[in-house]
Amino acid sequence: MPRRLESPVPVPLPLARRIWLRAQRLDTRAPFGDGIDATRAAIEHLGYVQIDTINVIERCHHHILFSRIPEYRRADLHHAQTVEKSVFEYWTHALSYIPTRDLRFYLGDMKRYAQSPGNWYANVTPQELRRVIGLVRRSGPLSIRDIDDDVLVEKDHAWASRKPSKRALQLAFFSGRLAIAERHGMLKSYELMERHFDWDKRPRPASEAQVDEYLLDRALRAQGIVSLDSICHLSASRKPRIREIIERRVRRRTLVPVAIEETEKTEHWAAPETIESCPQTAPDLVHILSPFDPLIIQRKRLALLFGYDHRFEAYVPKEKRVHGYFALPVLVGEEIVAAIDLKTDRAAGKLLVQQWNWIGDGAAHKPAIEEELSRFEKFQLGEAEE
Repeated sequence: MPRRLESPVPVPLPLARRIWLRAQRLDTRAPFGDGIDATRAAIEHLGYVQIDTINVIERCHHHILFSRIPEYRRADLHHAQTVEKSVFEYWTHALSYIPTRDLRFYLGDMKRYAQSPGNWYANVTPQELRRVIGLVRRSGPLSIRDIDDDVLVEKDHAWASRKPSKRALQLAFFSGRLAIAERHGMLKSYELMERHFDWDKRPRPASEAQVDEYLLDRALRAQGIVSLDSICHLSASRKPRIREIIERRVRRRTLVPVAIEETEKTEHWAAPETIESCPQTAPDLVHILSPFDPLIIQRKRLALLFGYDHRFEAYVPKEKRVHGYFALPVLVGEEIVAAIDLKTDRAAGKLLVQQWNWIGDGAAHKPAIEEELSRFEKFQLGEAEE
């Protein structure tokens, strides 16, 4: 039984890193096995896998899964979303793939979007919304390319479309009327949510208290040791409620406060069994990580535990970049040792190294990193993107 604790448990910084890597399943080569089941299992364990439009190398959702599934195939994610329907797309801190088993925790957000769409959708009229939903109802899944009778308008934003129907489709999606049934690259096909999931009745939405519990449990599973910032990433309004849940669990001894050396000013918590033992990461294991990987995306936490301040410079003027347009952190064992700016030249069939930056004494690992780059290149240039 875990011992009773009245004060924070001291945890050495290397152990805290190891626990996080273990929780992220980056401490072994193939933690989920392979095939369709591995893709579903990885997303269920992580809680979400972020989607992003940048494709100078493989899109980040495929990249994140490849980092944990060595034999990952893009078609496996397509199968999980479109055939098996074990994952769906929605907004976490960004657009992401989420386990369908967790969908009820997002129904409240969908309802809030329906009631209060916000300024981005202010120009979508009720008639336009009914029109696109009616098109899907009559015709089945469709993409914005299938709508060819729009009266084109001038863009009011760089990410907007000249087709008014695109914003109407997005609002129908965020408000839970439509689901993304299929994706080819960044082209999405929308379907009625009830028809996509073959529901007779829509699931009951989770209460706000249940959502808070879910977010805490998701973080504990995928992070090991958690802070309020790491649990509530880009959702600061939830912090007071989640702190109350943490304090209740501490009183019940299912969570303990943790003091990570050199970071004592930041409060952390963990399940007692999490900090009692954690196997070491294989020292020669190399991962070339996406800047949108769950290990990297929370920059403050990354700097706190790894001593590495990642810069995402795709939107930084070229003359001010340090690591390059799309630098990828390189993890060897339990240390980030390099940041490599890569670009895939698909026409020439090559992975191009634009810039190579060492972190600390990382140069000693160059042969192992080059071997992993070769494997990464084969993945980049393999099957066509789904």
